[in-house]
Amino acid sequence: MKNDFTFAHREEGFDNHIDKSIRGYRDLMNDVVSFSRYFVEESSFVMDIGCSTGKLTKRIIEENFPHKKNVFYEGIEYAEGFKEDLSKRSKEIFAMTGKSDFPLVSFQEKDIRDHSWSRNYSFITSIFTLQFMPKKNREKLIREIYNSLNPGGAFVFAEKVYAENANLQDMLTFMYYDHKREHFDDKDILDKEKTLRHMLKPNTWPEISSFLTGAGFKNVQVFWRNHNFLGAIAVK
Repeated sequence: MKNDFTFAHREEGFDNHIDKSIRGYRDLMNDVVSFSRYFVEESSFVMDIGCSTGKLTKRIIEENFPHKKNVFYEGIEYAEGFKEDLSKRSKEIFAMTGKSDFPLVSFQEKDIRDHSWSRNYSFITSIFTLQFMPKKNREKLIREIYNSLNPGGAFVFAEKVYAENANLQDMLTFMYYDHKREHFDDKDILDKEKTLRHMLKPNTWPEISSFLTGAGFKNVQVFWRNHNFLGAIAVK
């Protein structure tokens, strides 16, 4: 049975919920879309791992379709709560591009660990996804991403991480709760923490960095950080 921690059923919707939960989330997503301008290549594949409602995929297509039309986009989502959202998003993308007769985008409900990495990708994103995967699988997935990227291609991702110092971890955690209390009540915050307790298992940044260098990435840069959340880009 799948774990559906996504809160897709919430009244405010998933996209609004995560925007309120993570300070600076909009800036992060704007940066991810901006990076796509530099890396999306003609006749290549682009993937969003953990695509949720497909909003990021749509924004990347909007950014690149006017000048790169022969690109195929994939959105991979494990949770079951986004079927209706992704169906609507596909229709929006087809209406926007006028490409309903061409398989411009494919949203797939499946486990990324079962994906067949046999295509040439120029740009792969993963926004707060690896942290929900069993730790034993994260390093293997990053190696598969590296091997599937074209030379010069990019892996852009965001993760929640643990601080390396216990005191700083404690401070950042409570600063984050103070931020969340601006939008959610205490019971809501604690209920979500309890729901995620057995699924959300962050790494430290040095651990993630070692996964990346071990896979072969030599150019890695953190470009966004807020509380215990960070965004980074790794270029092949």
